[in-house]
Amino acid sequence: MEELPTASAGSGHMVLLGDSIFDNGAYVGGGPAVIAQLRQELPGWRCTLLALDGDVISGVPRQVASLPGDATHVVVSAGGNDALGHAPLLQERPPSVGEALGMLGAARKQFASDYHAMLDHVQEAGLPVAVCTIYDTPPSQPGQDVIQAALCLFNDAITRAAFSRGAALIDLRLICNEDADYANPIEPSSQGGQKIARAIASFARLGKPAAASLVITR
Repeated sequence: MEELPTASAGSGHMVLLGDSIFDNGAYVGGGPAVIAQLRQELPGWRCTLLALDGDVISGVPRQVASLPGDATHVVVSAGGNDALGHAPLLQERPPSVGEALGMLGAARKQFASDYHAMLDHVQEAGLPVAVCTIYDTPPSQPGQDVIQAALCLFNDAITRAAFSRGAALIDLRLICNEDADYANPIEPSSQGGQKIARAIASFARLGKPAAASLVITR
């Protein structure tokens, strides 16, 4: 496999796009947010936060419009809020498992269409891109089995988009695997943020994220 382009230490400009996975400053209780942790992991680099708490897949192209001209790498974590918007489906009571899967499949199809279009837009900038999966809830969270099963549908769309377009994939499900990695059921704590920052820094330096994450390169 061909390695993704990388920048040497001190010469790169990493840009974070997406939602509160990166824009988590409001949830860490005064602790460091992901962007501050990433700057520590990449001394000498510029690191820019364009991700916006609460944003959805369709908001990422707007963030791309603000991409700095000297950006060298982009990482996107988006889709969690879109998946959350489909949460009411879990309360439906269809008459059969087949019909339930059909309802979830329709949600996945729309999600996939939106995600593929977003990633195409991001890649138009011509920079190395990594995308993140949607992570699970804390291991002790009630109903995690159901949540994991539902998220598999949306994460399948993310991985297919990444693989088909040669983007790197950072699997947050493997990185944030402890209760302490979460500030609440949907945002990372400073501990989780540190793990995420290390994976992003490894992608920046080496073209692959740190251990406990997965990258596919073209």
